[in-house]
Amino acid sequence: MSAPDFSPAADRNKQPILTMLRHILPDAGSALEIASGTGQHVAWFAASLPRWTWQPTDVQSAALDNIAARVAQHGLANVLPPLRLDVMAARWLPDDVRFDAIVCANMLHIAPWVTCAALMQGSARHLAAGGVLITYGPYLEDGVPTSEGNLAFDQSLRAQDAAWGLRRREDVEGEAVRAGLQLAARHAMPSNNLLLVWTRAQ
Repeated sequence: MSAPDFSPAADRNKQPILTMLRHILPDAGSALEIASGTGQHVAWFAASLPRWTWQPTDVQSAALDNIAARVAQHGLANVLPPLRLDVMAARWLPDDVRFDAIVCANMLHIAPWVTCAALMQGSARHLAAGGVLITYGPYLEDGVPTSEGNLAFDQSLRAQDAAWGLRRREDVEGEAVRAGLQLAARHAMPSNNLLLVWTRAQ
C-alpha cells in the first residue's frame, strides 16, 4: 500500500483540536468523523483517545484509501474501516446507528452551502442522547472583526469555486436550530479558527 496523502494544515491543527476534545468528551464513547480526508485527524485522535471507537468517512473514494493506509501505519485497533458517506444523502447509515460525538473539521467552507443543512440534519439523526456535534474551521461572525488572513482565504476560495467560502457562524447556527440542534459552546482556536460544539436543543 502506498504512503497516504499528507495535509500540512491537518498536521498543524490536529493537536489543538485534540486538546479541546479532551476537555469536551468523556473518557470513552463512539465517534463519527465526517470528511476525514487524509485520515490525519482520526489517526491522531484515535491514538490519543484509545477508549473511543472512531468511524472515519469521506465522500471521495480515494480518501478512503488514504485513511485506511494511515490507520494501518499506526496499527489502530479502535478505528473502524472507512466508509463512503455523502452528507447530502437522505440516509447516511442505518437509522438505529448512534454516536456520542460527530466531528467535522474544515468542510463547510470548501463545500456548497447546502451541505451545512445536510450536516446538521444528519447529525441530529445519528447523535446519541447527550451526544455532541463538533465543527472546526474558519468562520465569519457578526460584530467580530475578520482577520486579514481569513478575508484573503475567503476570496481565494470563492475564486476557486463560487459555491465555496467562509460561512457566517450565525447562518450555521440557523441551520442547526432548524435541525433541532443548538450551539452549546464556542472556542477560539489558533489561526483564527473556531471550534463549535452543538447539542440537541432542550
